[in-house]
Amino acid sequence: MSEPVWYQDGLAFQCTGCGDCCSGDPGVVWATNEEIQQIAEYVGLTETEMKLRFTRREGKKTTLTERENGDCKFLDSGSRRCTIYPVRPQQCRTWPFWNSNLESPEAWEEVKRVCPGAGKGQLVQLEEIQRQAAIVDL
Repeated sequence: MSEPVWYQDGLAFQCTGCGDCCSGDPGVVWATNEEIQQIAEYVGLTETEMKLRFTRREGKKTTLTERENGDCKFLDSGSRRCTIYPVRPQQCRTWPFWNSNLESPEAWEEVKRVCPGAGKGQLVQLEEIQRQAAIVDL
């Protein structure tokens, strides 16, 4: 049996819809070919058009592109809402329960500094946190 993790009792999180996780410093939002195809269909583009206009290669992986200010191109700057929310990549769906955010209490404290929903709202149980963290290894 493995040792209990520091978040054994769960973590509080409630998305506030602020859009902060979709903006700021440039980063990467990894997207699989299937996710790119779903986004393309959702926004009415061919997969080729989608790749040309909204993705870039980083090594062997593909990431969505961002604006000059670091905001995701699918973040509506006025409403601060995701324009592809129903088909957003798994990386977006699993925020903030990424392995890098769960490494230590200090890492989680950093998430709480940048995400107004982290540490607030309903308690997310350990099993759900681990399920989400296993989807995308970040």
